[in-house]
Amino acid sequence: MTIEFLKTNNFILLEAISGSRSFGLATENSDTDIRGIYYLPKEDFFGLNYIPQISNETNDITYYEIGRFVELLQKNNPNILEVLASPEDCILQKHPLMGLLRPEDFLSKLCKDTFAGYAVSQIKKAKGLNKKILNPIEKERKSILDFCYILQNHASVPLKKWLSDNGKIQEKCGLVSIDHTKGMFALFYDESGSSGYRGIIQHEEANQVSVSSVPKDEKPTAYLFCNLDAYSTYCKDYKEYWKWVSERNEDRYNVNQKHGQNYDSKNMMHTIRLLQSCEHIFKTNSLHIRVDNREELLDIKAGNWSYEAVMQKAENLVKSIERHHAVSTLPDYPDVKKTEKILIEIRENLYS
Repeated sequence: MTIEFLKTNNFILLEAISGSRSFGLATENSDTDIRGIYYLPKEDFFGLNYIPQISNETNDITYYEIGRFVELLQKNNPNILEVLASPEDCILQKHPLMGLLRPEDFLSKLCKDTFAGYAVSQIKKAKGLNKKILNPIEKERKSILDFCYILQNHASVPLKKWLSDNGKIQEKCGLVSIDHTKGMFALFYDESGSSGYRGIIQHEEANQVSVSSVPKDEKPTAYLFCNLDAYSTYCKDYKEYWKWVSERNEDRYNVNQKHGQNYDSKNMMHTIRLLQSCEHIFKTNSLHIRVDNREELLDIKAGNWSYEAVMQKAENLVKSIERHHAVSTLPDYPDVKKTEKILIEIRENLYS
């Protein structure tokens, strides 16, 4: 089953331009995203070949089977509701039966979770990105030795510095745990290497220090503290940071670096737009996707707003949504039976 097959055989129920162009936020470099709805040939729908969704390779053209579309509408999926609320100038094709599906039959208080909930997750992601940009992690991975310190008088000295200053190597060290402490060890040193000490670590990738068997009458050379909690945090941050580096969109990252605001400006523009859309739902009990503040949103996309200003605007919108949601007359959930009845009516007409 292909989009071309659906078009050639007149199975398309709705086809609309979506994304930035439908929001009124398109620029000369914007892509043209297409979303649509179709129904299946009778034998496929009643048989075993049900296909809920068809997309092209880049996912900028996606069509949903009418049943799957209604199912997502009942869940108040933002992308799907926005397709149903497409502005007239973005609709390329529309079957008369699609007039039976109206956004107001699906809008509910659930939109707070689906619209604002997703936006809040993007805000958290933006905060994480801000942290990554401001705190890059060196490619050369640290070892647990970098989180070990030698106690010296009333202070501490990094283990590697102590070893270097004293002409010692970690392989000739032996550690013994100190009772009733966390991360504290007595450090012994065997210059000859004949005592069989295991060293502080066995290899560079070790995730904990090694302990050795030391004769009871042996006197420690120093006392060592290993900050294992800090090392665990570093390992987690290192993994996340370099995973982000390998997966990030370099073109968008370079744009973000150029404007220097330390956040994904395009993503935050759409996050603010989504919050505004959610606020509008609870203010008016309706969905309006064509923005009224195009220049302001494009200003955010261009990186002309500071990270702090964008975060403040987002937080203000979330608070406003909470206030309007509390007094909203929208139902808690869409009327599933009513909307299912509409779907049945559409299908009966299509397959009669």
